[in-house]
Amino acid sequence: MLDRYARQIIDPPLNHIGATLAARGFTADGVTLIGLALGLFAALLIAVGQPGWALIPLLASRLADGLDGAVARATRKTDFGGYLDIAVDFLFYGAIPMAFVLYDPATNGAAGAFLLTAFYFNGTSFLGYAILAEKHGHKTDAQGQKSLYYSNGILEGTETIVFFILLCLLPAYFSLLAWVFGALCFATATLRIYAAKHIYTN
Repeated sequence: MLDRYARQIIDPPLNHIGATLAARGFTADGVTLIGLALGLFAALLIAVGQPGWALIPLLASRLADGLDGAVARATRKTDFGGYLDIAVDFLFYGAIPMAFVLYDPATNGAAGAFLLTAFYFNGTSFLGYAILAEKHGHKTDAQGQKSLYYSNGILEGTETIVFFILLCLLPAYFSLLAWVFGALCFATATLRIYAAKHIYTN
């Protein structure tokens, strides 16, 4: 819901930094993998009971997630780069909730399982919609220049990052926040399927 507005603010500086990184020999895929390493390190810190410290690599990983596209635009965009980016994003999105479950399974287990199920459902609806959009030749740059069709929804990347920040700042409220965010993920996926039915029913 907020991605299109966030992109208007962050894209200009990201493109400038991305061009600088590209000039120094960084590749888009390399930046993507650096972002993954930072995200998994954040998950490790959460799992060992340091969610506050996890904020630093978590935010750095999201910066890298924005910069990989900027580096690609400054050099050469590839289909594999877009594929790697989305695969890495989904791994990161799953690792953070799993880390909270590993930290306190008794308290966070049920809510974490619900949240991961919601992520799975929402991710499937997102990727399935992208396949249909590609098949029908539909394009959008509302969420920035992407390698695949990004359908909007109640929850997008910006809201998920804010959610993860809240989890790190308020770890005692993980269960409550996970139930609420998971329910919104289910709503987002359901509305996306409803939209696809009306657009892509022949």
